[in-house]
Amino acid sequence: MSMTAICVFCGSSRGTSFEYAAAAERLGKAFTEQQINLVYGGSNVGLMGITAKKVLQGGMHVTGVITEAINARVGALEGTELHVVRTMHERKAMMAELCEGFIALPGGIGTLEELTEVFTWSQLGIHAKPLGLLNIRGYYDPFTAFLEHMVKEGFLRKEHLETLLIDEDPEKLLDKMQNFRYAYQSKWNN
Repeated sequence: MSMTAICVFCGSSRGTSFEYAAAAERLGKAFTEQQINLVYGGSNVGLMGITAKKVLQGGMHVTGVITEAINARVGALEGTELHVVRTMHERKAMMAELCEGFIALPGGIGTLEELTEVFTWSQLGIHAKPLGLLNIRGYYDPFTAFLEHMVKEGFLRKEHLETLLIDEDPEKLLDKMQNFRYAYQSKWNN
């Protein structure tokens, strides 16, 4: 699968470690090297802004999707194609429509919510797009441990968990996503 646009979910903050910002820059650079356009939440701050700036500097297209309320507070980057929508539901639906895969960098509760929603959509067969976690400094280790707990307790199928692609290296994660082949597994077959 050759992807031309990937949606990145990430923090509107930079986090406590310089490694998060460095990973956001590396991911943006990897996008430009692989000729991948960025779809993201539209903000010019935090890891969002860092990733988008790097992709723009590399000459690739950046599409931001932002709500009216968030846009009024933080604004968007110059050079970004920007879609301003009314609700978060519209924002997430448009971002999903405009991309061929998803990556979550470290972020807060909004990032986690976006990630789990598209993971659920994959599980239900609503989309067949690869979903990756850029696990910088083990940021997502507690989350993936909880997902493994869900499998152990019978609330998540192992096959569904295995569709979540995880790496700490942006280039390796993109390679995994490029090689991803979706095979629907019903969540209701026991």
